[in-house]
Amino acid sequence: MNNKNINLNRSDLEIYLKKRFPTLSTNQIKSALDEIFDSIVYAVAKGERVEIRNFGVFSAKKISPRKFVNPKTKEVSYLSETTTLHFKPSKNLMSKIWVRD
Repeated sequence: MNNKNINLNRSDLEIYLKKRFPTLSTNQIKSALDEIFDSIVYAVAKGERVEIRNFGVFSAKKISPRKFVNPKTKEVSYLSETTTLHFKPSKNLMSKIWVRD
C-alpha cells in the first residue's frame, strides 16, 4: 500500500478538467467550479443538506457550547455554539480510496 499523501487543490482540478474537456476555456472551467462550490456553500449555510451521488454529503454540523480553561492563566472561558461544514464520503468513494493490497 502506498502511504504517500497526494493533495488535489483547485488548480489541479482546473488542469484535469481542461484536459478532460479541451473545448472549454479556462475561464469557463473556473466559472463552473465557482458556481458549484458557491451553490454548495450557500445551500449548507441555509441549513440544507447537499448530496452528490457516489461522492458524498455536505451538511452543517452544530458544535454545542462548552467551557475551556486557559492552562496558563487558569481563566475559565465559554465558547458559544458554532456551526461547521461537515462532509461524509459515500461508500462508493470510500471503496475507491481504501483499496487494500
